[in-house]
Amino acid sequence: MVPWRCSKGGVTLALRVTPRGGRDAVDGVETLSDGRNVLKVRVRAIADGGEANRAVTELLAKAIGVTKKAVRITSGATSRLKQVAIDGDPSALDQALRDLIAAHKPTRKQRE
Repeated sequence: MVPWRCSKGGVTLALRVTPRGGRDAVDGVETLSDGRNVLKVRVRAIADGGEANRAVTELLAKAIGVTKKAVRITSGATSRLKQVAIDGDPSALDQALRDLIAAHKPTRKQRE
């Protein structure tokens, strides 16, 4: 199960963000204790004044090949768990996200 839903104008993506994560990176898909899947993202920025949120939107835009303006946080602005809307062609975004997570092999912890 993928951590996003396609809609008419793009996709909605569930994230788990780690601010001050040492580097800006997408770390693959993780299943939370309640069974939901989220895309794990880490950013170097601190969670102060929206810096980490800006870093997250910039990282996602670059990783899937859309403009920064196309990526916006719709919920969870002050939480590690966020919902992000990405505007664009849903099928192209779906494929870009699938390619992105395929590039990240699961670690032992993610497989357990």
